[in-house]
Amino acid sequence: MEIVVIGGGPAGRSAAMEASALGEEVKLIEKDKVGGKCLHQGCMVVCGLNDIAKFYLDSQNYHSLGITDEVSPIDFSKVTKGVRETATKIKKVLEYETKSTGVEIIKREAHLLKKSVKVGEEEILYDKLIIGTGSRASIPPIKGAENAMTYAEIPYLKKIPEKLLIIGSGVIATEFANIFSSLGSKVKVFCRNYFLPKLDPDIRNYVQKNLLKNVDIMEKTSIEEITTKGLRTTEGTWEGEVLLATGLTPNSEVAKGMVEIGEKNEIIVDPQMKTSNPNIYAAGDVIGGVSNTPISRVEGVTAARNACGISSTVDYSLIPYSISLYYDVSFFSPQNLESGTVGTIPGSAGPGSFWRTLEGMTGLTKVAVDVENGKINGITSISPSSRTNMSYMAKMIRDGYKTHDFDDFIEVHPSTDAVYKMLRFFSKY
Repeated sequence: MEIVVIGGGPAGRSAAMEASALGEEVKLIEKDKVGGKCLHQGCMVVCGLNDIAKFYLDSQNYHSLGITDEVSPIDFSKVTKGVRETATKIKKVLEYETKSTGVEIIKREAHLLKKSVKVGEEEILYDKLIIGTGSRASIPPIKGAENAMTYAEIPYLKKIPEKLLIIGSGVIATEFANIFSSLGSKVKVFCRNYFLPKLDPDIRNYVQKNLLKNVDIMEKTSIEEITTKGLRTTEGTWEGEVLLATGLTPNSEVAKGMVEIGEKNEIIVDPQMKTSNPNIYAAGDVIGGVSNTPISRVEGVTAARNACGISSTVDYSLIPYSISLYYDVSFFSPQNLESGTVGTIPGSAGPGSFWRTLEGMTGLTKVAVDVENGKINGITSISPSSRTNMSYMAKMIRDGYKTHDFDDFIEVHPSTDAVYKMLRFFSKY
């Protein structure tokens, strides 16, 4: 069977490798760079910049403690150049990994025909097609929006903006507010409604007070116009570079006229990732669901299995998330941090937080449990190690672990994880 995959990001690449591993002939078509938005514009870019931001904040802290004589200056043009070079190296690894499974990579733009994909002058026939074309920055209908930049331009900046005006209230806005405020920019975040509305209030307050303490957050603010010098709201005018962090739009244009597409430009799929066309599947950001790289990979694998005749669906329960700040803010969704008995505890001093203990900034963990049956209703943790911890916690809770299962838990020491402490405490009830 001939399977064609369009898009070399997390969803498409995972689909291609899975289908090839199942013994099918697979062609992966990518018009730009294997690795997709996550590697070249999104998650990995944030990781690289956040490492520099942490280093700079630590340098300032060590200097204030008298440990070092000076704060190291940052050459931002070399930072972004290094980010791009690192992404290119990772891309080569991904290409090698993909080809090693038997997938043929075609670096051209794809155009869909009724039963084939046109690549240049060549037509490639397929038995099954999988679309994993990802998403791009959503541009809101604001006058002068073309004067703003998006996350896609960040890897090419040559200097740190003196003033940065961020429009948005979610994860993307938060991560870039942290990075640039840490590096010295005067940052304002403009929210149409409320900042990080899906976070627990206690966690959100900790983020604003301790991790974004140099960021001015303006809620319930409407943007009237973006100019070449800044922006204007009903409350006033501000100067600075403007960054749009207002969500994502699925790249579904390639499939228009071929499959059903929703009001938000997303390709409509069923639980098996099948579109309205029985021979076409879709996965990842292009279906407009959970914008999360691991979920995109799972959806890609699911699409490939179903395309190959193996029934499979995605389990969307308890998806782990993390916001990349000085300390990771990690949680899973859905959850209820106000149900049952709720406890909070400061983070522990340890790797990544030891030198912040003197100022009382070691993080925060909040847990909600039903003490009668030991059910864990919700966990959010802010610590240097929370990103890894939360993925395992989500898996364990899905598998039915209760608080009493942590009574004999033995942690690796030293650790900044406070989750196990809370769960072991509740196991006594």
